[in-house]
Amino acid sequence: MNTFRRHKLHEVATKPKNTLQFNEQTAPEALQAIIDNLSAILREARSEQREIVYLCIGSDRYIGDSLGPLTGSLIVENAKIERVYGTLEEPIHAFNLKPALKDIQKTYHHPLIICVDASLGAKEQVGDVLFVDAPLMPGKALERMLPETGDYHFQGIVNYLDPLPTSQFLNDTRLHTVMKLSRLIARVITESDQQASQ
Repeated sequence: MNTFRRHKLHEVATKPKNTLQFNEQTAPEALQAIIDNLSAILREARSEQREIVYLCIGSDRYIGDSLGPLTGSLIVENAKIERVYGTLEEPIHAFNLKPALKDIQKTYHHPLIICVDASLGAKEQVGDVLFVDAPLMPGKALERMLPETGDYHFQGIVNYLDPLPTSQFLNDTRLHTVMKLSRLIARVITESDQQASQ
């Protein structure tokens, strides 16, 4: 069983304990270790008869917030994973997150929820992904009170706070950065799912 300590995220992404950090430049063997880690989590969940659900949070109306739904669409298309909430076609965001969570709990038996969301960080962190063994605090950077969500989560750091107001990152984020992060997260999820199924 996993024994990671639960914690809350800060407005600016930090690297707490029990966090795996990676990016496009991560060495292949290090990236494989992350895939192995997630694969073991998925395998354990299946052995416990838990249904795995991916909850990809964000809105496609803003580039900076589109990481979640873009990643959701990629894993549906590439991995043929069915239990995905939050795609470009049907995004999950601040206004429909609570109903989505209720639907997940009603539909799936003891679900293991893995979240994906955009995050802000220090300037040198932009382009990094954090995989954290803890619930996600969605919307915290924008001071929105949303429920703590999921068992594990991916944070893609799409922009940095200073000197922008917290909401400005939505309009001032490069699409290239979001695409790069989405593809990377989708690759890790896809390969982990395939490995766990072997």
